[in-house]
Amino acid sequence: MSTEAGGPAPATVELLGVLAYGELSAFDRLAEDARAAPTLAGRAQLSTMAAAEIGHFRLIEEYLGGSGVAIADAMAPFVALIDSYHASTAPRSWLESLVKAYLGDGLGADFYREVAGWVDPGTGELVRRVLADTGHSAFAEREVRAACAANPAQRDRLALWGRRLLGEAVTHAQRVVAERDELAEFIVLGSGEKGGVAGLIKTVQSAHGKRMGRLGLS
Repeated sequence: MSTEAGGPAPATVELLGVLAYGELSAFDRLAEDARAAPTLAGRAQLSTMAAAEIGHFRLIEEYLGGSGVAIADAMAPFVALIDSYHASTAPRSWLESLVKAYLGDGLGADFYREVAGWVDPGTGELVRRVLADTGHSAFAEREVRAACAANPAQRDRLALWGRRLLGEAVTHAQRVVAERDELAEFIVLGSGEKGGVAGLIKTVQSAHGKRMGRLGLS
């Protein structure tokens, strides 16, 4: 979806609006989780990640602002649905918060990596910059694996949690697409023979299974 002379195409604005609110929400979540960390090292690690997320948010804000689009306006249609997802998947422990950040952020990243090639080059490059790893992956893998090794019963609980996160994410993503015609059309046209929304969800589900394996939860 290329940028038009008068500014970004509506679907591009919607795509970046979802991404921006996701980054802002990630900042809020990581900052809150950092305060609940059981160690100072964990607190510092998540605080650093939160700072990276707000940096990504600023990149989108600057990009949209350069085209005359207010980021608050771009995000507004998606606030209720994304907040609903986070409300339905509120972690009950430090480990659940780590798994949610790792898997939840991964689900979003998988989606945007797929669509980055469907937009104009400038938007695609922005999306790839925003998806840059904040260092959370290695930290979460190490912490979760160590916790499961120390208490095998923890593994089963976290595996169920991981599967629930996938189900909730898919449900809420389908609601977003169902309510935004421009975004739905963009996905159908961009995916071509890959199967539209259903094909995109299948790709994301496959990548989710691999992440569960890296956490030792498959």
